[in-house]
Amino acid sequence: MTTDPRVEEYLATLAGLDPRVLPRVEQVRAIVAELVPEAVEALSYGLVGWKLDGRPLLYVGGFARHVGLYATPAGHEAFAEELSRFTQGKGSVQLPLTEDLPVDLVRRIVAFRAEQVRG
Repeated sequence: MTTDPRVEEYLATLAGLDPRVLPRVEQVRAIVAELVPEAVEALSYGLVGWKLDGRPLLYVGGFARHVGLYATPAGHEAFAEELSRFTQGKGSVQLPLTEDLPVDLVRRIVAFRAEQVRG
C-alpha cells in the first residue's frame, strides 16, 4: 500500500478531535491494508481513500462525533439492513463514537468493495 504524505498530515489533524476518532480511522486503514494490500492509499476529497486497479475502493474520515465510511452507493446497498441503524447519506455511513467500531461489518464492506472493483 502506497501512502500519500498528505495522509499523515490529515491524520495529524484528527488529534484535535475526540481521542476515539484517530484509532478508529487507523483501524479502518489496518483492515484495508490486511484485506487489500495492493490498494493505493491517498488523500482524496479531504478523506483517506484507496484505489484498486485505478478505481475508487472506499474512503474514511474522522469527524467530531463519528467516523465516516464512504463505500459508494452500491457498497452500502449491499449492507442496507446492517447499516440501517446508522445515519447515512448516498454512499456514506456515520459510525458514531458512542458505539464500538463494527469491525466485522467494516471488514465485509471492504472485501465486498474489493470484489466489486476487481470485477
